[in-house]
Amino acid sequence: LVKDVYVIRKPVNIHSRARVQRKNEAKRKGRHMGHGKRKGTADARLPSKVIWMRRQRVLRRLLKKYRESKKIDKHLYHVLYLKCKGGTFKNKRTLVEFIHKAKAEKAREKSLTDQAEARRLKARAARDRRAARVDEKRGVESEKVTTKDDDETPQVAEKKPKKKADKK
Repeated sequence: LVKDVYVIRKPVNIHSRARVQRKNEAKRKGRHMGHGKRKGTADARLPSKVIWMRRQRVLRRLLKKYRESKKIDKHLYHVLYLKCKGGTFKNKRTLVEFIHKAKAEKAREKSLTDQAEARRLKARAARDRRAARVDEKRGVESEKVTTKDDDETPQVAEKKPKKKADKK
């Protein structure tokens, strides 16, 4: 029947996606996305849970990378992990800044303790030297006392008060 042209075969309708593609291209640039075009709530369009999960994954990935590259030790890692979980850091930049501050503070504390220890050692050495000098003087004075036998009562030299070591 088709050959005899009693039945005419109509061509298949073309369903072009050109207009859709053009509109999607514009949407990628931000067109047609204003308040008037929105139907769902902001949370329905991009759930806050999804945003939270993305942020946590980014921060935890960074912490893991820093721990493996030995930029932070496991103790600082644990503290920062819990801070991330608590929502302390809103993005990666704030976390990195916090890590730099924490490391600087730790280095500062270490240098201060090293300085204090050095000061203590220096003071102890000075005390020991002074004590040795005083003992030496006393040894000389006691010899003088023992050699002086012409008087019945030995005369003891007066003791000088100890001076405290200067602390600088």
